[in-house]
Amino acid sequence: MFNTIEIDRINLTIMGVKFSDLRTLDSTANAIGSNMFEGFQPTPKGIEIIRD
Repeated sequence: MFNTIEIDRINLTIMGVKFSDLRTLDSTANAIGSNMFEGFQPTPKGIEIIRD
């Protein structure tokens, strides 16, 4: 079973975490997706850490 996360490419957010540009959002989303296959459960705080 797969969990989904909210990605808003128009407002540049993932689970409500704001990104400065689409390129950073996409690379972070790819990293999160890869880690989710290994059991990572994303949280807004975890997304901020990956983004930064």
